Amino acid sequence: MEIGLTHYLTVGAILFGLGAFGILMNRRNVIVLLMAIELMLLAVNINLVAFSVFLNDLTGQVFTLFILTVAAAEAAIGLAILVVYFRNRGTIAVEDINMMKG
Repeated sequence: MEIGLTHYLTVGAILFGLGAFGILMNRRNVIVLLMAIELMLLAVNINLVAFSVFLNDLTGQVFTLFILTVAAAEAAIGLAILVVYFRNRGTIAVEDINMMKG
Protein backbone atom coordinates (compact mmCIF):
# COMPACT_ATOMS: atom_id res chain seq x y z
CA MET A 1 0.00 0.00 0.00
CA GLU A 2 1.37 3.37 -1.01
CA ILE A 3 1.01 6.41 1.20
CA GLY A 4 -0.75 9.02 -0.90
CA LEU A 5 -1.97 12.56 -0.59
CA THR A 6 -5.18 11.48 1.10
CA HIS A 7 -3.28 9.95 4.00
CA TYR A 8 -1.31 13.12 4.65
CA LEU A 9 -4.43 15.27 4.43
CA THR A 10 -6.20 12.95 6.86
CA VAL A 11 -3.35 13.23 9.37
CA GLY A 12 -3.35 17.00 8.93
CA ALA A 13 -7.11 17.19 9.48
CA ILE A 14 -6.89 15.03 12.61
CA LEU A 15 -4.09 17.18 14.04
CA PHE A 16 -5.96 20.38 13.22
CA GLY A 17 -9.09 18.99 14.84
CA LEU A 18 -7.16 18.04 17.97
CA GLY A 19 -5.71 21.54 18.15
CA ALA A 20 -9.13 23.14 17.72
CA PHE A 21 -10.54 20.78 20.35
CA GLY A 22 -7.72 21.77 22.71
CA ILE A 23 -8.50 25.44 22.27
CA LEU A 24 -12.25 25.03 22.68
CA MET A 25 -12.14 22.68 25.67
CA ASN A 26 -9.32 24.28 27.63
CA ARG A 27 -10.02 27.80 28.79
CA ARG A 28 -7.85 27.81 31.92
CA ASN A 29 -4.26 26.93 31.08
CA VAL A 30 -2.38 29.26 28.76
CA ILE A 31 0.41 26.77 28.09
CA VAL A 32 -2.06 24.20 26.78
CA LEU A 33 -3.60 26.89 24.58
CA LEU A 34 -0.18 27.68 23.10
CA MET A 35 0.46 23.99 22.48
CA ALA A 36 -2.91 23.64 20.74
CA ILE A 37 -2.09 26.57 18.47
CA GLU A 38 1.27 24.99 17.65
CA LEU A 39 -0.50 21.72 16.84
CA MET A 40 -2.79 23.53 14.42
CA LEU A 41 0.19 25.20 12.74
CA LEU A 42 1.85 21.78 12.42
CA ALA A 43 -1.25 20.43 10.70
CA VAL A 44 -1.19 23.30 8.21
CA ASN A 45 2.50 22.63 7.55
CA ILE A 46 1.83 18.95 6.87
CA ASN A 47 -0.84 19.89 4.35
CA LEU A 48 1.41 22.45 2.66
CA VAL A 49 4.26 19.96 2.29
CA ALA A 50 1.91 17.23 1.06
CA PHE A 51 0.44 19.47 -1.63
CA SER A 52 3.91 20.73 -2.51
CA VAL A 53 5.15 17.20 -3.14
CA PHE A 54 1.94 16.22 -4.93
CA LEU A 55 2.12 19.22 -7.28
CA ASN A 56 5.93 18.99 -7.64
CA ASP A 57 6.36 22.60 -6.54
CA LEU A 58 8.72 23.93 -3.87
CA THR A 59 6.56 26.90 -2.91
CA GLY A 60 4.68 25.01 -0.19
CA GLN A 61 7.90 23.75 1.37
CA VAL A 62 9.45 27.22 1.41
CA PHE A 63 6.28 28.66 2.92
CA THR A 64 6.39 25.91 5.56
CA LEU A 65 9.87 27.05 6.60
CA PHE A 66 8.55 30.58 7.09
CA ILE A 67 5.61 29.29 9.14
CA LEU A 68 7.94 27.23 11.34
CA THR A 69 10.11 30.29 11.92
CA VAL A 70 7.14 32.43 12.90
CA ALA A 71 5.76 29.64 15.11
CA ALA A 72 9.07 29.33 16.95
CA ALA A 73 9.19 33.08 17.53
CA GLU A 74 5.56 33.06 18.67
CA ALA A 75 6.22 30.27 21.15
CA ALA A 76 9.33 31.96 22.53
CA ILE A 77 7.63 35.33 22.96
CA GLY A 78 4.48 33.75 24.39
CA LEU A 79 6.43 31.76 26.96
CA ALA A 80 8.52 34.80 27.89
CA ILE A 81 5.35 36.82 28.49
CA LEU A 82 3.97 33.97 30.60
CA VAL A 83 7.11 33.82 32.74
CA VAL A 84 6.98 37.56 33.41
CA TYR A 85 3.25 37.40 34.11
CA PHE A 86 3.72 34.47 36.50
CA ARG A 87 6.46 36.32 38.37
CA ASN A 88 4.18 39.33 38.83
CA ARG A 89 0.87 37.59 39.58
CA GLY A 90 1.80 34.11 40.80
CA THR A 91 -0.64 32.40 38.43
CA ILE A 92 -1.12 31.86 34.72
CA ALA A 93 -4.86 31.27 34.77
CA VAL A 94 -6.59 32.61 31.66
CA GLU A 95 -9.41 34.24 33.58
CA ASP A 96 -6.89 36.37 35.50
CA ILE A 97 -5.13 37.67 32.40
CA ASN A 98 -7.92 40.12 31.59
CA MET A 99 -6.88 42.02 34.72
CA MET A 100 -3.79 43.30 32.88
CA LYS A 101 -3.71 47.02 32.27
CA GLY A 102 -1.53 48.79 29.80
